[in-house]
Amino acid sequence: MNWLVDWQAFIKTVESGSMAAAARHLDCSRAQVSKKLAELERSLGVRLLERSTRSLKLTPGGEVFYQHALRVLGEIKEAELALETMISVPRGVLRISAPVTFGRLHIAPLLNQIASDYPEMHCELVLNDRVVRVAEEGFDLAIRLTDTPPENLVAKPLATIKRVICASPAYLEWMGTPRHPTDLSKHVCFAYSHASTASEWQLVGARGTEVVPVRGKYQINHVEAILSEVLQDGGIAILPDYLCSQELVRGKLLPLLEDYEPVTSFGRHVYACYPPSRVQLPKFRVFMAALEQHFLPLPPWARG
Repeated sequence: MNWLVDWQAFIKTVESGSMAAAARHLDCSRAQVSKKLAELERSLGVRLLERSTRSLKLTPGGEVFYQHALRVLGEIKEAELALETMISVPRGVLRISAPVTFGRLHIAPLLNQIASDYPEMHCELVLNDRVVRVAEEGFDLAIRLTDTPPENLVAKPLATIKRVICASPAYLEWMGTPRHPTDLSKHVCFAYSHASTASEWQLVGARGTEVVPVRGKYQINHVEAILSEVLQDGGIAILPDYLCSQELVRGKLLPLLEDYEPVTSFGRHVYACYPPSRVQLPKFRVFMAALEQHFLPLPPWARG
């Protein structure tokens, strides 16, 4: 089905906006994508794309073909899924998207046992903090940390995340322990650089919300790097319990201002999000069972 490969190259080029981006999605070179597009246009006898050094634009014929190609490839995918549901043994590739840190800590460890139990099944875990388009980008399931799960997907709740204000014992011995939110202005406070709370923290207590300006020597856009700085006595941070719970249990970190709940721009809930068509696939059911066993009724960081 050489024509199918050419059609996929065309659709990926349109969706991603360039042949280079399409090549990355298709795991091939830009030259190969260009060749496939040229072969497709030659076979159809119609120019599909207007190319310039800076952009690609669909021609009128390309617009018509794009809509029909999307429908045809969608029907092929549905046919493949229908055949898979007839097979009781989990097999084939299951593509999963998850946020980088959460996926590394709590999704990746599940894959080894699945691979051992089901040798005909192959899981492909893509760690990315970008919100992917599940069906359009070829994923079977996405793990989302959000308070507003997508309406166009089934959203299975898996866990609730708590944010903890914490610091190392050595830092607190050196700088003192904050007793009230306003005390934080005297401390080094690490913030996630892409968050809306980078320069001020909002803490909800019995008397309402306290908004506190915070300062730090620098900002970091990776939560595990922030954890590392805090463990090295660098300052105070708001960290998710799925990341810092073990350090709290071991006494390497101490919770602060426990009568207050931090308000952040990050989600408080973990969802498995997937298209309804995936539910009947044996490989999907196997993975969902592993997720539910791992996270329910309590996630691993909340046990004990």
